[in-house]
Amino acid sequence: MNINEKILVEKSQNGDTHAFEQLIKIHEQKIYNLLLNMTGNKTISEDFLQEAFLNAWQKIKSFRGNSEFSTWLYRIAVNAVLMKRRKRKVIRTVSMDVPIITEKGEIKRDFADDWSKSPIATLENTELKNKLNKAIELLPGKYKMVLILRDVENMSNEEVQKILKISLPSVKSRLHRARLFLREKLSGYFIASEFEKRHRITQKTHRNNFSEIL
Repeated sequence: MNINEKILVEKSQNGDTHAFEQLIKIHEQKIYNLLLNMTGNKTISEDFLQEAFLNAWQKIKSFRGNSEFSTWLYRIAVNAVLMKRRKRKVIRTVSMDVPIITEKGEIKRDFADDWSKSPIATLENTELKNKLNKAIELLPGKYKMVLILRDVENMSNEEVQKILKISLPSVKSRLHRARLFLREKLSGYFIASEFEKRHRITQKTHRNNFSEIL
């Protein structure tokens, strides 16, 4: 936390609403992007943003500076979403412990090699982004939350640990399983893309050969 932000926090803790408004302007876009990635809905994200900053104002005196102010805000925003989700039935999620059923039997969902790099970093086009977003929506909440914070918001494992208040091994485990899940969901797309690419090359080769004959 830089000196200017520290001063704004101290003023806010003393009841200075103008200072708090300045803090909001500094962080609101990042918090909104996080909420939008979590909910996929602009209106809902805006509601959560208002709720998060209202909660932050009410709890501002409890901030002790043991972490970055942004981390503290992220935690409040994430908690707002989590609390809302606990009040409703979770739907359209796929258990990470349920095996994949095929004609040859069952395959555990951790069958793939470790997808050590963020799958989001491999995005090449709009179609793939859409497929990825749909796959992320199918993730169970606890895996989706870690994936968004780590791979979308580019936070460190330690930052995610502080925001979600879980152990570092849990962060790494959930991230690993979330990436494997996405790899499974997107593997069909990459196979189809590779097949289409090879098909185009084959067609081009045939046309060139035909032209040479003529």
